[in-house]
Amino acid sequence: MMEIFIIIISLLFAPVVLVVQSSSLTCNTSTDHAFLSKAFSSVSGFNSSWLRPPSSPSSTVNLSCPNPPITSLNLSSRNLTGLISWRFLRNISHLQTIDISNNSLQGSVPGWFWSLQTLLHVNLSKNRFGGTIGIQPISKKFPFLSSIQTINISSNRFTNLASFSMFSNLTVIDLSHNDLRQLPSGVSNLTKLQYLDVSNCNISGSPKPISGLQLLQHLDLSNNKMNGSFPNDFPPISTLKYLNISFNNFSGILSPDFERKFGNSSFSLAGNLLNPPNRTVVLNQEKQKPQLKSNSSTLPPHKTPHFQKPIHSSARKQKPRSKKKTLILAIIIASSGFAAIGILSCGCCMYKREKARRNKWSISQPIQIPFKFDKSGPFSFETESGNSWVAEIKEPSSAAVVMFEKPLMSLTFRDLISATAGFSRESLLAEGRCGPVYRAVLPGDLHVAIKVLEQKRAVDSDQTMAMFERLTKLRHPNLLPISGYCIAGKEKLVLYEFMPNGDLRRWLHDLPAGPPPDVEDWSMDTWDKAGPDFHSPEKMDWLTRHRIAVGVARGLAFLHHAGSRPVIHGHLIPSNILLADNSEPRISDFGFNDVGSTEADVYSFGAVLVELVTGKPGSDERVGLVRRMVKEGVGEKAVDPRLMRRGENSVSKMVEFLRVGYLCTAETAEKRPTMQQVVGMLNDIQYP
Repeated sequence: MMEIFIIIISLLFAPVVLVVQSSSLTCNTSTDHAFLSKAFSSVSGFNSSWLRPPSSPSSTVNLSCPNPPITSLNLSSRNLTGLISWRFLRNISHLQTIDISNNSLQGSVPGWFWSLQTLLHVNLSKNRFGGTIGIQPISKKFPFLSSIQTINISSNRFTNLASFSMFSNLTVIDLSHNDLRQLPSGVSNLTKLQYLDVSNCNISGSPKPISGLQLLQHLDLSNNKMNGSFPNDFPPISTLKYLNISFNNFSGILSPDFERKFGNSSFSLAGNLLNPPNRTVVLNQEKQKPQLKSNSSTLPPHKTPHFQKPIHSSARKQKPRSKKKTLILAIIIASSGFAAIGILSCGCCMYKREKARRNKWSISQPIQIPFKFDKSGPFSFETESGNSWVAEIKEPSSAAVVMFEKPLMSLTFRDLISATAGFSRESLLAEGRCGPVYRAVLPGDLHVAIKVLEQKRAVDSDQTMAMFERLTKLRHPNLLPISGYCIAGKEKLVLYEFMPNGDLRRWLHDLPAGPPPDVEDWSMDTWDKAGPDFHSPEKMDWLTRHRIAVGVARGLAFLHHAGSRPVIHGHLIPSNILLADNSEPRISDFGFNDVGSTEADVYSFGAVLVELVTGKPGSDERVGLVRRMVKEGVGEKAVDPRLMRRGENSVSKMVEFLRVGYLCTAETAEKRPTMQQVVGMLNDIQYP
């Protein structure tokens, strides 16, 4: 059994040497390589030559079948970006293994993909796939059941999973580092499951649904918000070979045997887990108490119990009763002692727990720092693209972090290193024009985004501090305020409040915007079930996009007109517009550019407006096309078809927004309106 388990794990995680692996069992008349080329035709960085079947000088060609069917596909770590046209994979009838991990692929995964009858092993990890994993049958002829044995979708952006009850053959699941919020339903039916990792998924609730998985050997629930009783709500602990429940809210009894088996770090900050009392010692002590001799001659005078009296002849008949009183008193004293010890132990446990909670994100926690600060600067950090940035500082604790909203917080650059795991690629959110952006959780459960201002390395520290102080005074509901900053050597880092809903570009384009090429043959009913992009009514609701557009206009107007001199944004694009609750926009990355003009900002807003209405990237070519359509009076043809499919009756209002975008993107800067005028025009577009 263990050998089989190792083989399964290796299939899921180990790199596969061959890009494609073919089978000669059946001749493929439709050419799998052509379908794979079409599937990845819109993926940047893809090279169709990778799909050539492996050959050797000694190999012979089967003339009757020059293109045998493909059974295995490995495009891991190929720097691929873009959307896969999934529908072409339907035609690859013998595909068993697909590994496209460690790329930057985006979009959703269609539900029928998981029902492909030949598919056994799927690795989509370390990409930017998002939305819901939905399950759909490939056709009415096949049962609603998946043959897949191993799934790895870790380190993506999935927010929900359909029922796993159809995955009865699964032995390995890695769902870690997604935003699932809850355990997938139907997981209790996975009776063959041996490996389960749902760490770092923001999951709440009890692990009770997995308690019946008798074959489970690897279980990782760490870094979630789960609660429940340990070990009652868990699978059989005796059969597990690996267990990690750290950073949760469990309660129960932690046996020393479990600590020895899995290590203390597996239970670090796991909740209120108490060590069991040493009942063996208690029972032994209670058995010894009644055996004390009442005859003082058997004990030295100074050891005689204070409750023992000389036995007179008149009291001989009361001897059994005296023994009974002695026993009762001894039990009372022992019980009181044990109660005191229990209360003291509970107090110590509560103190340790509170201390651990306060120090949860402390840099002194070894589990939070897998590296050592055993050198004196410079500190080098590598980004996802392979570039590196260097903080020329001898000691990271010497660079203070200034927090505007919480000035009493005592943080240093060392805390930022710890909170981002050494500014690791796993913490990297994006690589913007100004520099890389990282996600971090600071003490006090403060979620922030940390941006490295690479363009400000040559700027004097005093000037930088003055700039930060000036920008922190810019407060508006549609601006993302600066939470703090840190100057570490020549590096300038700015801290923002973390926006879990992401940015406008991702909101519009991470999942197919409009009829995607891989689902063009779906019915409307299937389209509505395809994933969160189509389940999310706010993306197809014009009023939501209207609110976003007006909010961005107001925030930009505040920058231009609120102060004694305008604040130029210089780079207003959808990825710099973050979304708070209720899709309320927050403009970020403002005030760091020394070039640009208010007229250029107005043009950029017009491009964003075009992107909101059309659902397509607001490139110069797209803006030019929309301008021509508006000028010719056919602006309704440019409206996002998703809005049209939802039965919107406000097409005329959308076209009016495009007319505002037309004015904002005038070729001559002097003809463009001010942002105050833009806000007025957008507000004039009323709804009944």
